[in-house]
Amino acid sequence: MKKKKFNFSIAIDGGSASGKTTGSKFISKMFGFKLLSSGKLYRYIAFKIIKNKNNYDHKFINKISKEITLNKLSAYNLYLPEITNLSSIIAKKKKIKNSLKKFQTDFIRKNSKVVIEGRDIASKIMPNADLKIFFKCTIEEKAKRRLKEFRKSNKRISFVEVKKTLKQRDFNDKNRKESPLLFTKGAVLVDTTNLNLNQMRAKLKKLVEGAIKKKKYGSL
Repeated sequence: MKKKKFNFSIAIDGGSASGKTTGSKFISKMFGFKLLSSGKLYRYIAFKIIKNKNNYDHKFINKISKEITLNKLSAYNLYLPEITNLSSIIAKKKKIKNSLKKFQTDFIRKNSKVVIEGRDIASKIMPNADLKIFFKCTIEEKAKRRLKEFRKSNKRISFVEVKKTLKQRDFNDKNRKESPLLFTKGAVLVDTTNLNLNQMRAKLKKLVEGAIKKKKYGSL
């Protein structure tokens, strides 16, 4: 008799610099899950819009949405400032979100074990995910983390500037009309404020192992 395939899905969300991207990568590597960062999809669309002379035509966006592959998402530098700025704008547009939904649902369908990180994943893309994780962190700790990153390219940037920018972004994320940042019912809250990398990894490892065990064998 053919062994039944074991499927498992993880949806991850959280504020900026909360550790969600680092956590997603760790889970993917540790457990052999296929990883998708939905933010990259919007960055790719932004990249294409800029490359095609700021073409916002919906037919054009629909076309390039259908042509996205994981290889294409890794083939370009999608973290340039102009791409970052535009992707944060188009991520709020309902039509663009709908255009990208099929890629995400196909990704889930084609892979038995997936972890997807990004907005709307737990509530709209994978409402029945086996495990939902929501990352949070204090604004002070976020600013410390981001300052280290930004200092690599801008030695003069200050802690106050970084903190102000993150505070504004969190406010915008929580109060935007389309897909605001909200804690999803049923999600496990992971506060990374006082966790170093090893502690966060240990916490996530235990969390995922417990959820997999529960699905395989039920509540013990």
